[in-house]
Amino acid sequence: MSKSKPKQKSPEEQTNKMGTAPVNKIMISMGVPMIISMVLQAVYNIVDSAFVSNMKNNGEAALNALTLAFPVQTLMIAFAVGTGVGVNALIARSLGANDKEQANKAAGNGLFLCTVLYIIFMLFGFFGTNIYVSSQTDDKLIMDMTNSYLRICCTVSLGVMYFGIYEKALQATGKSILSTIAQISGAVTNIILDPIMIYGLLGCPEMGVKGAAYATVVGQMVSFVVALILHVTFNKEISNSAKYLKPSIKVIGQIYSIGLPAIIAQALMSFMTYGLNIILGKISVNAVTAYGLYFKIQQFILFAAFGLRDAITPIVSFNYGMKSKERVKDGIKYGIGYTLMIMFAGFVLLEVIAVPLTGAFGLSGQTEELCISAIRIISVSFMFAGLNISFQGIYQALQSGMESLVLSLCRQMIFVLPVAYGLMIAVISSAARNASLVWITFPIAEIVTAAIGILFMKNIFNKKIKVLA
Repeated sequence: MSKSKPKQKSPEEQTNKMGTAPVNKIMISMGVPMIISMVLQAVYNIVDSAFVSNMKNNGEAALNALTLAFPVQTLMIAFAVGTGVGVNALIARSLGANDKEQANKAAGNGLFLCTVLYIIFMLFGFFGTNIYVSSQTDDKLIMDMTNSYLRICCTVSLGVMYFGIYEKALQATGKSILSTIAQISGAVTNIILDPIMIYGLLGCPEMGVKGAAYATVVGQMVSFVVALILHVTFNKEISNSAKYLKPSIKVIGQIYSIGLPAIIAQALMSFMTYGLNIILGKISVNAVTAYGLYFKIQQFILFAAFGLRDAITPIVSFNYGMKSKERVKDGIKYGIGYTLMIMFAGFVLLEVIAVPLTGAFGLSGQTEELCISAIRIISVSFMFAGLNISFQGIYQALQSGMESLVLSLCRQMIFVLPVAYGLMIAVISSAARNASLVWITFPIAEIVTAAIGILFMKNIFNKKIKVLA
């Protein structure tokens, strides 16, 4: 006697698991793929840095060039991911309210917005990189390397822009494992191509820093194409009709009412890094290189928290659309709890492997010492940073964009650049010129911001969650 086939779940049943499955389990099932996906975003820069720093000639100069280029790359990702976050939350909330037409419009308008963003960064790649680079250094070798790297990354930024939308569309419908597959495919492509293009292996010409840039954009394009195929094949909840590409001021406003704080949060990281490059440059080139490398290393931890934040947002948003008080409260509780666990594990890991990790990049003695001290001091702030990051995801889900924006401004601008500038003056005026003193900036910023975030959370809870049935 033949066994009957198990009943296939409809798209509606699959989507509704965000409103029916235990919140802690769905937080893990959605969060783990998103964490992997976000961590793999950090792979692009750290892998490029590892390979260029070990070039036969000018390895440390090449590493410095990638450090100076990093704020622009972060800005591109900020716009792509931030727009995707807005699309993600709007799709999830619309499906939670059983409004498929609104979900379709959110996806279509997201693609329109990313097309506009690509054109802007492409033009910057052609005409703006030299002005940007010359504001940070006057070293001709480093300027040439940075310009070459940035021009390629900006003019071929199509992959990173469109992947941001298709990734978030898959996540919004609970298919985060598929978005992770797309991210992994691009990251693996980048890792394979980096040594081939940088060092000139397997018959490929030796391209140095340009090779790192080409490997990056090819990897991004692979992620985009794979995500597009998976979206069209499996995201049956969302229509891909061309009519939804028509821009709607109302829908765009809804996307950016949620996504703008996310854009600003990551864009502020770009401006913060740019500002710190200038401040640290007043101390020494070694300090700039050390901070740039540390920043890329810590991204593995911070991006893991960002990945869980991106799971918190659709889960809380979906259940807020359903007006389920208990499930919203569970989303907040487990979201914060799991994020703090990630950050504590990251703190312990970096403290343990600080010395061997920095040793893999072939740095000069002073640069290596500064990078190790950065790891030791800045990672103390991880637990507070995790709390702030989870708060931002919760605020976005509960349509409290202004609070999320204020938190971003506090932890990445208001309590960073002024403090770092003051500490830089102290370092320069002292006989020891110990640049490590500047690293104290980050624990100060995260601790003060966490106190503000707790006050915001209490106010939002009373106004928006207590009133739910």
